[in-house]
Amino acid sequence: MKSIHGVLPPIPTAFDTDGKLNETAQRANLARWLETDLHGFVVLGSNGEYALLNTEEKMRALELAREMIPQDRLLIAGTGADSTRQAIDLTKRAAEIGADAALIVTPHYYRGQMNAATWTLHYRALADASPIPILIYNVPALTSVEIDADTVIALAQHPNIKGIKDSSANVAKMGEIIRFAPPDFAVLVGSGAAIVPALSIGAKGVVPALGNIAPRECVAIYDAFCAGDFHAARNLQLRMIRPNAAVTSKWGVPGLKAALDELGYYGGSPRAPLLSLGETERVKLREILREAELLR
Repeated sequence: MKSIHGVLPPIPTAFDTDGKLNETAQRANLARWLETDLHGFVVLGSNGEYALLNTEEKMRALELAREMIPQDRLLIAGTGADSTRQAIDLTKRAAEIGADAALIVTPHYYRGQMNAATWTLHYRALADASPIPILIYNVPALTSVEIDADTVIALAQHPNIKGIKDSSANVAKMGEIIRFAPPDFAVLVGSGAAIVPALSIGAKGVVPALGNIAPRECVAIYDAFCAGDFHAARNLQLRMIRPNAAVTSKWGVPGLKAALDELGYYGGSPRAPLLSLGETERVKLREILREAELLR
């Protein structure tokens, strides 16, 4: 199993003007990201608009990514579903394509019935059936549910459940998991604004939307911290606070795609019902990118 660590951005999915997968643009973006020292990529995460893709589109996005991403970099596939059966099927198909691990969002549709017992059943069934390692994905801002630390720690004892992407940025909770889970269990923070705090308590890496528009800066934060240059890591982390918010909590996927356009990548439009960022917001976005020295 490949080591799960480092900076692993959840890449967006490129669509053409008709709303179909734009494979040429997706390849061009990946080629540019691969020029940096990113440790790997998450394909079909929340920023990949996985919830808006059908199964055929998901598999094609993974195939394209595997064709582009060399074997020495991680390819983590988002294969979560509210149905355990469907999540198992998607995960097996991703493994056949060559994904190194599967990122499984917490089931959440039947929110009132989502608890430790249902999540335990779901993740253990997946881990038993999956040919590749399973990572738990906790993103309460989108799912309105949050898996608790005790359940994560218990699940971490399964030999095929190898980590969690926690987008809550709850450092205390991450610390509890890091302390009591097995040493090889990878805690990955899901926010580019919390790289330094997470690494300081033992997180193994970050899955930041920010990494799509500031890949070198995110890697520089990670490398500086690992090298013991905490001053440099701190200063660069602070500079990335506003752009991170712009492509996450402030404007979400539309903001991320607009930022990519501004920086010379292909962003394009999100898939309906999401709307593209308006011009007033784009002006503000440009100001944020310039202040952070990402746009010149």
